[in-house]
This record gives sequence, C-alpha cells and structure tokens, in this order.
Amino acid sequence: MGIRDLFNIKKKSDSRTSQGTPYERIGGEEKVRELANTFYDIMETDPLASELLAIHPQPLDRIRHVFFLYLSLWLGGPDDYQQQYGHPRLRARHLPYTVTPELKAQWMYCMRKAMFKTVADIALAQQLIDALDQLANHMVNTK
Repeated sequence: MGIRDLFNIKKKSDSRTSQGTPYERIGGEEKVRELANTFYDIMETDPLASELLAIHPQPLDRIRHVFFLYLSLWLGGPDDYQQQYGHPRLRARHLPYTVTPELKAQWMYCMRKAMFKTVADIALAQQLIDALDQLANHMVNTK
C-alpha cells in the first residue's frame, strides 16, 4: 500500500481530493525539508538513537538531502528522488545493512519526534507515522 492508497489520492492526471496530497497538507517543500532535517537532528543528538546514528555514513549532509527527496516522493510531492536514483526499492537498498527490530524502533522514535514537532495537523501526523511504521517493519531483516 502506497501513500496514495492510504489517503485515497488519485494520480496527478486524475481529479484531486479537496485536501490534496500529504506533501501539500504538511506544507510542501519547506516543511518536508524541515521534517527530514529534524529527523536527523534528533538522531544526531538523542542518546536513545546512538546505535542508529552509528550505522549512518558521516557527515549526514548527503543522506539528509536524499531522505528529503525520498520523503517528498513518498508524500506525493515531486519525483526528484526517482529521477535521480530510480525506483526507491527500499527493502533492496537496506538489505546490505543489518536492520534489527531495535534499530527500527530507534528510527521510529526519531521519526515520531520529528513528525510531531514538524507537522501541525496531529491526525495527519499520526496517519503518516502509522504508514511509516508499516514501511519500517518491512526493512527489518535480522531478529
């Protein structure tokens, strides 16, 4: 299930829902960039995410940008990520790394904090967290 299914959003060529995409609803490029940066700021500074931070290449500048591009695509915004990197294939891209339930929990911890700090619409933030939790479960490849 993709974000379009979750929010019952039709393709750009179809008629749009009155609410727009999650990308539009959270505030577009500026807010999605803020969400991505806040996520990594939390990862870098919160001791509860130290194991997650340790597996990320430093400095985080490049990955912050790539994550922003991915979130934009995932939320129904511009497809710059796909144009630059191809189909996300998240599971395949994460297979070279050991992704444990503990790392998934740390990732969700950072995302939950970032989401509720950045997204003003609490109901939308919770819907996005629920969808991201399902996606993150799919990345776990080690018990």
